[in-house]
Amino acid sequence: MLKPVDLNPEDLGDLGQIIPGRDPELQIRIPRIPVSELDLQSRIIPVCEPTLNGNEAQYVLDCIESNWISSAGKYIPRFEEVFAEICGTRYAVACANGTVALHLALATLGIGPGDEVILPTFTMIATINAITYTGATPVLVDSEPLTWNMDLNQVADKITPRTRAVIPVHTYGHPVDMDPLMEMAEHHGFYVVEDAAEAHGAEYKGRRAGSLGHAGCFSFYANKIITTGEGGMVTTDDPEIARLAAHLRDHAFSEERHFWHKYLGFNYRMTNLQAAVGLAQTEQMEAFVEARRANAARYTTALRNIPGIVTPPEADWAKNVFWMYSILVEDEFGMTRDQLRAYLAGHGIETRTFFIPMHLQPIYYQAFKGQRYPVSEMLCQRGFYLPSASSLTPREIEYIVETVRQAHQQRGNR
Repeated sequence: MLKPVDLNPEDLGDLGQIIPGRDPELQIRIPRIPVSELDLQSRIIPVCEPTLNGNEAQYVLDCIESNWISSAGKYIPRFEEVFAEICGTRYAVACANGTVALHLALATLGIGPGDEVILPTFTMIATINAITYTGATPVLVDSEPLTWNMDLNQVADKITPRTRAVIPVHTYGHPVDMDPLMEMAEHHGFYVVEDAAEAHGAEYKGRRAGSLGHAGCFSFYANKIITTGEGGMVTTDDPEIARLAAHLRDHAFSEERHFWHKYLGFNYRMTNLQAAVGLAQTEQMEAFVEARRANAARYTTALRNIPGIVTPPEADWAKNVFWMYSILVEDEFGMTRDQLRAYLAGHGIETRTFFIPMHLQPIYYQAFKGQRYPVSEMLCQRGFYLPSASSLTPREIEYIVETVRQAHQQRGNR
C-alpha cells in the first residue's frame, strides 16, 4: 500500500512559518456598503468560476445527438485548429489535462532518465511531477522579484551537459522574458517547453504564450480562462513534435495495423464532449481576457492607496492576462496575509494562497533539502489571490476592495 511522505511544517524550522494554514471558513455577512447597491449579503464570491454563456450547450448537445462523445468526432480537430490559430502556432494537440500536456511534450522530446530539466520552484506541483514521470531530474531556480517568474540568471548558472529542457512557467498569466531564454537554448542545445497553463492569451512582445518555445502546454481546468472542465493542449510549430505527440496520446497505435505498438504510448486523449466545450470557450477567449484585464485595472486602481498591499506586475514587454488577481501583503498593512484572508472569508470572499515552493513540498523535500530560494519563499508567505473570474462585476470588486480597506482600518483591534 502506498504511504504518504510525512512532513510537518514544524520539521522545516524557520521555514515552517511560511507554510500557509488551512483555508479559512467562508461566512456570509451583510456588507457595510448598502445592499441596494451590491446585493451581496446572500452569496459567497468564489475565487474563480467558469463562464459558460456561449455555444457550449449547443455543441455538447450536438455531440450527444450524433453519438460522438468519446475521443473521435469533429469538435476535437476543430478545437485544435482554432486554438492553434489564436496561439499563433501551426499545430495544437488536445489531451486530457494540463499535467498530461507537460508529460506528453517531454515524452515526445525524448526526455528521460539521466536528463536534467530546469524549472522554477515557485509553481504548481504539476510542473515538477511531469518531469518526474519521465524519470528525468528536476533542477530548481528561484523567481525574480519584478515579474515573479523564473530567474533567468539562475537558469544560466544551472545549465550542465545533462540539461535537456527548461520549463518556463508564465506565472498567474504574466509571460516569462523569453528571448534571453531562447538564446540560451540555441547556444546550449536544450528544449524550451512553456508551461502556459495560466496564460491563455498572454503576450510577450506581441507574440502569444504557447508560441514562444519549442512547445507550449495549456490547462483547461475549470478555473482557467478557457475551460473544458478537465483538458489540456500542446502547441508547437514543429510538425514532428505535433505528429508524435498526437501519436503517443492514443496508445501509439501503429498506422500499419491495429494493436501494433512501436512506442510506449499513453491514454491521454480528450473527448469530443470536452472539445465541444473548448471550442465554444475559445470563441469567447478574447472577451474573457479583456474582462480579466479590465477587472485587474479596477482592482489595481482601487487597491493602490491601501498601505501594505502590492498589486501584480506587468512588464513593458508583456500583456498579463491576470489569470488570478494576485497581491502581496506587506508588514505595513498591519495584518498578516493569513489574517487578511480570514477577515475576507468572514465577509463571504473566497481567496487562495500562492503556491508552496517545490523545495518545501513533502514529496520533494529530501531531494532539495538545504536549498533556499528567498524570493519564492517570500511570495509563498505574503501572496494570495482575490476573486478573479471573467464574470466578476465592478460592484463585486468594489465590495472586495472595501472589505480589504476595512481590514486595514481595523488592524489595531486584532
